[in-house]
Amino acid sequence: METKTAKKTTKKDYGKLIVDAFVEQVLETGNQPTSIFKFAQSLKMKEGDFYAYFTSFEAIKSAILLQIFEEARLQLESQEVFKEYSAREKFLGFLFTWVEVLKTKRSYLLSVYGQSSKIITSFPSEFREFRKKFKEFAADIILEGKETQEIANRPFISDRYDEALWLQVLFVFKYWLEDHSPRFEKTDAAIEKSVNLAFDLMGQSALDSFLDFAKFMYQNK
Repeated sequence: METKTAKKTTKKDYGKLIVDAFVEQVLETGNQPTSIFKFAQSLKMKEGDFYAYFTSFEAIKSAILLQIFEEARLQLESQEVFKEYSAREKFLGFLFTWVEVLKTKRSYLLSVYGQSSKIITSFPSEFREFRKKFKEFAADIILEGKETQEIANRPFISDRYDEALWLQVLFVFKYWLEDHSPRFEKTDAAIEKSVNLAFDLMGQSALDSFLDFAKFMYQNK
């Protein structure tokens, strides 16, 4: 008896199609599309259908940054040794893994952010969702560091540790964009030195003595 095999139909992932087309246009022209109407037209889509996936070009750029972050996080957390890392090692591991994923889209990232000298002080709006997800990730690392006493729990200051680590991410991103050393060796060194400094400051250190002294001077002036 002859059986009929149903043909498998693959549904297009229009979200991925839009992102890939956006990246391709940026790489080919050095600029993002001039309008959503023209961009949708080039994809043989109606403008209204485009908005079912993204509401702006900034939303596409946001999705790309978030995709890079999630890929780096998943790669890092899938490693068996990750659970045994200290808080410092986890953050170091994240930055090194994140930079490796960034490399796969370096040409695109240079086209979009290579001329921006104010990424740290005034980051573009499309970084907001990435920042939110990163700070959730960082909060877990900070909490673990506090529980093991690797990170000092300081009133008022410790509530801002996640923001300090976020600023470090922006610093590394900007440094990497401008790094022309072989295999980005200078970026690797910058990551290691800046993370060690950050965790030394967040740990039990001379900073605590300074804060105690400052508090004493304030109370006894």
